[in-house]
Amino acid sequence: MQDATAQMAVLQFMSSGLPQTAVPTTIHCDHLIAAETGAVADTERAVIQNKEVYDFLATAGAKYGMGFWKPGSGIIHQIVLENYAFPGMLMIGTDSHTPNAGGLGAAAIGVGGADAVDVMANLPWELKAPKVIGVKLTGSLSAWTSAKDVILKLAGILTVKGGTGHIVEYFGPGVESISCTGMATICNMGAEIGATTSIFPWNRRQADYLRVTSRSDIAAYAEDAKELLTADAGAQYDQVIEINLNELEPHVNGPFTPDLAHPLTEFASAVKQNSWPDDLRVALIGSCTNSSYEDMSRAASLAKQAAAAGLKCKIPFNITPGSEQIRATIARDGLLDTFEKVGATVLANACGPCIGQWNRKDTQLGESNSIVTSYNRNFSKRNDGNPATHCFVTSPEITTAMAFAGRLSFNPATDELTTPSGAKFRFEAPQGDELPARGFDTGVDTYQPPPSDRSSVNVVIDPKSSRLQKLEPFDAWNGQDLVDLPVLIKAQGKCTTDHISMAGPWLKYRGHLDNISNNMFIGAINAENGEANKIWNPITKSFGAVPDTARDLKKNGISWVVIGDENYGEGSSREHAALEPRHLGGRAIITKSFARIHETNLKKQGVLPLTFANPADYDRIGSRDKVSILGLQSFAPGKQLTLRVKKEDGSQFEVPVNHTFNEGQIEWFKAGSALNAMARAAKK
Repeated sequence: MQDATAQMAVLQFMSSGLPQTAVPTTIHCDHLIAAETGAVADTERAVIQNKEVYDFLATAGAKYGMGFWKPGSGIIHQIVLENYAFPGMLMIGTDSHTPNAGGLGAAAIGVGGADAVDVMANLPWELKAPKVIGVKLTGSLSAWTSAKDVILKLAGILTVKGGTGHIVEYFGPGVESISCTGMATICNMGAEIGATTSIFPWNRRQADYLRVTSRSDIAAYAEDAKELLTADAGAQYDQVIEINLNELEPHVNGPFTPDLAHPLTEFASAVKQNSWPDDLRVALIGSCTNSSYEDMSRAASLAKQAAAAGLKCKIPFNITPGSEQIRATIARDGLLDTFEKVGATVLANACGPCIGQWNRKDTQLGESNSIVTSYNRNFSKRNDGNPATHCFVTSPEITTAMAFAGRLSFNPATDELTTPSGAKFRFEAPQGDELPARGFDTGVDTYQPPPSDRSSVNVVIDPKSSRLQKLEPFDAWNGQDLVDLPVLIKAQGKCTTDHISMAGPWLKYRGHLDNISNNMFIGAINAENGEANKIWNPITKSFGAVPDTARDLKKNGISWVVIGDENYGEGSSREHAALEPRHLGGRAIITKSFARIHETNLKKQGVLPLTFANPADYDRIGSRDKVSILGLQSFAPGKQLTLRVKKEDGSQFEVPVNHTFNEGQIEWFKAGSALNAMARAAKK
């Protein structure tokens, strides 16, 4: 669990009354460190600012048998790959990019915190059986093309929802040309196509990585069981997509969505045609997606070429090592020095700007600008809170080259730069080592194992805290249909978990449900007026902020619903996007379709995630309508419910809505939440 989601998960686990977790569990401090000036200062500042949260997580980990990775350890997914992942493993993680471990042949699945609590409490973990998309790789990577381009290409094919309800399994002769960490990059960004998880078969590259990370015994076991870790001959897939790596171009995806894919040779014309800001403001490499030794060494090879020609970065160039082990190793091998000599800034071993933890100073809110990153996600406001920032996602190699050019339209394979002496310079294709020749340097020891005797450990939460708050149970269903509930907001277009519960400065409230609920839906676009955080308040009869309106309704004993568009809740796994609506009086979210993790998160909190049987019915409902949900007294798996819509003029109509609840999940709804149902069962 990463530290932002772990707070709520641990609070929920504590309320179960169990003495320790039933399965091996770890907490990773990677989300709360904001990037501002550089690694040392940023980490030191975070330790001071987040002391209360870190102390809570450290003592809770010690009390309940969870390992604790301290601030500065690195990003959860990189640490998992280095220490925990192995072929054939089944693992869940409270972050949508958990499938990163699929690069080592693990079935690693991102979930919400409530799912994690179930597993920690030794309850069955449920998942609707996914279909399987087979991606056949032929040819081999070369020159400027990298593993990142495989998933960028695939995102363009499948879109952000094309992988929903599917596992993506890679196979074919092209697999052998990709490093283990390259496979992890591809699996990591499978979250951007909605995939349940992604996985690679057992191969020699995985064996090499296991050996160099001190797990030779696991490599030997995997080799003995390789027939179980590779696809059967003639395996059938629900869909097959073939990508020829010989023909694959470098890609740049964006802005504002990770599936808007552009081959590099076509990107400059797309920039011009769409009038995207060509002048780059910042280039950033690293994150959980691309911070391996191979990524850093290939990027450093370009920095060395530029330095030899007398060039320095034209724009700020920020580098995020994925872990303390990566930082220590690239420092020992001179790569950090290479980056710093051309003007780069090394950030903390943490998520940083990738998740919006970036105290950016070079632009004003609303100022149109472009940045380029090797990250995974580029929704509006994602990196810096500015809706006018055009973020483009590409490989570390292309990002590094663009840092020296300072413009989006630069193609390093064909375009030239002018050196200080007036000479023309063109980059040669990047080169790099897949793994460090001298092995990894583990760096500073940042791991706290749980003590053998936990009896004297106390977990303290200050009742006056603004960052941590003990959870109170949600109210149980009263046994009646939900009648005449106002539509709080009809969300128009993309409504990700970032739109529902923003990250960035709000991360500090992840352990305090009431305080973080002040960000609920502030990024969602109201279909009535095309604006964010401006909705009709039926109590005051005026427009107001979404959280304020919800609180007014709750204070007056009025529950409400939300109407949503396609793939509602895509993006991060954050369960706060389900907890906040429940806390402020939401009872149902009715959409055209849901992203998998968010749909489950809503069920866990006693909220009804419903989908229109006819998606066109979305257009029939207005932002000031009232809806009733009928048929709850005979609520059953596979049985439609009825939505009765009452217009402002008093006219009414009914439409059918679907759901995916099973019997156990219906009990969650009746009890008020999955946690309530678990507590009831424990008393029997």
